[in-house]
Amino acid sequence: MNEKLIQLIADLMEKETIVMVKELINRGTDPNEILNDARLAMEVVGKRFESGEYFIPDLIMAGEMIAGISEIVKPLFKKGDTSAKKGKVLIGTVAGDIHDIGKDIVTFMLDVSGYNVLDIGIDVPVPVFVEKIKEFQPQVVGLSGFLTLAFDSMKKTVEALEQAGLRDGLKIMIGGGQMDDEVRKYVRADAYGKDAMVAVNLCRQWIGD
Repeated sequence: MNEKLIQLIADLMEKETIVMVKELINRGTDPNEILNDARLAMEVVGKRFESGEYFIPDLIMAGEMIAGISEIVKPLFKKGDTSAKKGKVLIGTVAGDIHDIGKDIVTFMLDVSGYNVLDIGIDVPVPVFVEKIKEFQPQVVGLSGFLTLAFDSMKKTVEALEQAGLRDGLKIMIGGGQMDDEVRKYVRADAYGKDAMVAVNLCRQWIGD
């Protein structure tokens, strides 16, 4: 664990973070360690947001920094080794909602944790969820949404999966700004995840580690 890197990311020091990541790579640091430090830093960012110290622009900044680190580090991993992945997770922001910060962080965290993740983007129409799930055949689907209008989109998506005969054996989790366990019951999902770590832990429970 590199406390300095964690601190730089958590303090949103973008230029200094990128310089340090490149230095660590040049020194032969395990890329897994760098990604794990990024994950720990995001937990700090999340806590600062919850406490009111950070705001939405800070979350956007942190998300962009994580994406930048990911772009630098991911090429160092062996590609094409999907057989070693723990399972498949499909994730997308539901129709009518264009928020992607939380979704992107969850996607990153699941990827770092060893899952084969397909991110199908934002404002995803119900038929596209159905089509992509048929193609990708994931064990877990993540429905993301920030606005209250996402409630009905999530409900319609779950209903469409039921009608298509895809619901049995498929675990569905929801997450986002206005989501809670009452919304989970309304949309008939299996679980609500308040943050990316909960999403990872749910996949561990459902798919395995």
